[in-house]
Amino acid sequence: MNGWHILYRGSLSSCNYGCDYCPFAKTSNSVDELQQDQRALDRFVAWVGETRRDIGVLITPWGEALVHRYYRRALVTLSRMAHVRRIAIQTNLAAPIDDLLDADRDALALWTTFHPSQTSLDRFTARCHEMDAAAIRYSVGVVGIREHFDAIAELRARLRPDVYLWVNASKHDPAYYQPGEVERLRAVDPYFHWNLPRYPSRGGSCRAGETAFTVAGDGGVRRCHFVGEIIGNIYEPGFDDALKPRPCPAETCGCHIGYVHRPELKLDGLFGAGLLERIPENWPKLYPRFAPARC
Repeated sequence: MNGWHILYRGSLSSCNYGCDYCPFAKTSNSVDELQQDQRALDRFVAWVGETRRDIGVLITPWGEALVHRYYRRALVTLSRMAHVRRIAIQTNLAAPIDDLLDADRDALALWTTFHPSQTSLDRFTARCHEMDAAAIRYSVGVVGIREHFDAIAELRARLRPDVYLWVNASKHDPAYYQPGEVERLRAVDPYFHWNLPRYPSRGGSCRAGETAFTVAGDGGVRRCHFVGEIIGNIYEPGFDDALKPRPCPAETCGCHIGYVHRPELKLDGLFGAGLLERIPENWPKLYPRFAPARC
């Protein structure tokens, strides 16, 4: 990978959805908390502008960020910086996309997630069609739980063939999937098998903390979201001296934004320029049945 891959997560901790597995479901921040989060985001955007280094940013908020206009404006500003090769954000796609129409489409991308218990297929795919019309690059994802299998299949049928639909495995029970169910989900997401295991990681090599790292609202730098140790602060001189190879201290790694940086898996080659927004570089060329039919 060239340059830096930065995962930014500010202090926002609220969401408009009520998913029963999420601690931020149907929560809200106070005005003061939102203003603090906005100041931190604005400071980060200014720092990126001054860094003048090849950078890709994925915003991974606790909760939903795009319902707040200051996040949408930040995406536009970052997308217009010549040295920012990609600016992406994880979102449930409930917010309007009008503000994003001013963004540089070559840099902007959305990592979207469909939550069947919180919105309808009609409403979600209508927003996807808005992004299609606006030429905004995006992936769509869903958690592969059994009660949503039919909705997942229907979602795949409604999306454009060249939109990648990824499936996250349900990992609360290692024996969750029954015979044939993995194959059913791989018919939707041919790369589903990469997300199935929790990879043993202690002592293993990872680009996290070297070319990929996490930045908090106060500028604190950690190797990734799953390692608590602070290794520096972007607002302190020479912070990048702390960016170096180091073995992983975690027992396992089971999240895409973590294991995708492990060299032995070679997933940076699979995703290429679409790594941050989770879009395989050659999708759907490697899977002809997903490719649009020729006239």
